[in-house]
Formats: sequence, C-alpha cells, structure tokens
Amino acid sequence: MLDEKRAGEFFSIHRVTSNDAVEVAILAGQLISEIIKKTGVQSFDFNLEETISRVTHFIKREKYFAFVARNNSDEAVGFLSLHENHALYAEGAFGTISELYVLPKYRSNNIGFSLIARAKFFGIYQGWKRLEVTTPPLPQFDETLAFYEREGFTITGGRKLMMTL
Repeated sequence: MLDEKRAGEFFSIHRVTSNDAVEVAILAGQLISEIIKKTGVQSFDFNLEETISRVTHFIKREKYFAFVARNNSDEAVGFLSLHENHALYAEGAFGTISELYVLPKYRSNNIGFSLIARAKFFGIYQGWKRLEVTTPPLPQFDETLAFYEREGFTITGGRKLMMTL
C-alpha cells in the first residue's frame, strides 16, 4: 500500500481485490459517462452489474491489474487499471493503462500522479519495458493529454481505432 498526504487530506493507494469491485465499477461508470458527455458520442455501453462481474473476473484471472485511491473516510476517489501486452516494436512485454479516473473534486490533490507512480513501480516489478496510454486526439481531452505529458509520457503518433467483433 502506498500512502500519500496531499492538500490536508490523507490518501492511500492499494491494489484492487474483488472486494473493491463495486467501487471500481462505479468509478468506471463515471469515467465512461464523462467521456460520453465530453464527446457527445455514445461510444460505450455501461451496465453496473455486468461491470462488477467483469472486474471480479479480470482480477481473479490476474489479467487486469488495478489500483484504487481512498481518502480519509475510506471512500474510493480514483482508480487506475492496466494490463500486459507484448509487441516486437516494444521489445517485449509492456503495460497499457486501460482506465484512469479521479473524482473531479479530488483532481487537484495529485491522486492521478500517485496512481501513475504506482503503475510505474508495478511495471518495473513486472519487467515491462514501457507503459502506454491512449487519449482521444480531440480538443476536449487536451487537459488529459497535458496531464500525461507532465507525468513523463510522450506522444508517439497514431490514433486509437476500434472494430467491434
């Protein structure tokens, strides 16, 4: 567990277990809602019960790694999830940040920074060569892009594309 004291409030960060599934699913729903609101496009579907089940399943299989930030009151105020990938261009195994979300009222408390720091430490422990993250190349996400650049990420080009199977 990583403990941080920021702006007069104490935060802890720990690896998510199935006991955290409900709170992580709720935060994921808030992230999805915020993305849809910013883009005006219903690009994701969200069902809380299915997401709780998915989080629990992913965590148990150890294919999805997540960390949750909690405040003094033990309220989940943010989370970060990542998974392992393999590619020749990346010289082997690397991590991809799937989701990072901090409740808006806590965004100026360096919780995102602390979650990224935890992901970096975890990646080093896993033997990963790099961490990757994707943000939409839209003006609505300029602040998100600036955040990742402040945390040491660099733009490598390209756009994220998806095909539904």
